[in-house]
Amino acid sequence: MSEEIYQQAIKELAQAAHGAGRLAQPTASVRLDNALCGDRVTLDLRSEGDTIAELAHETRGCLLCRAAASLLAREAPGKSADELARAHAALTALLQGDPAEPLPWPALSIFAPVRAYKSRHGCVLLPFRALREAIGSSDRTD
Repeated sequence: MSEEIYQQAIKELAQAAHGAGRLAQPTASVRLDNALCGDRVTLDLRSEGDTIAELAHETRGCLLCRAAASLLAREAPGKSADELARAHAALTALLQGDPAEPLPWPALSIFAPVRAYKSRHGCVLLPFRALREAIGSSDRTD
């Protein structure tokens, strides 16, 4: 596998581990596994209305999954469910080779080299899928 998908920016983002840990009183909590590679994300969020007030995660996985979870935890607070859905859609499009311009979060572009490795798309998207499910479960309990 090409070293370009493990570029310095991805390594630094994974190492920063923004939002690592659990929330004491989350509005919603979701755990997802990637059966293909063994990545696991447990994501907690606290929402205020339609806005994510706080997000934390425990991510056990590859560098790409950890970097995506870190980016999500850094960017999600203060964003609405719609804004987060747009970021998820833009990342999916980027990985499929049809990037939205401009990306809602410029930092999403660090995952562009992963486009060539379809088997790794699930690693990058797992934290975003967990957030989508957590938002959905939060909406049902409000």
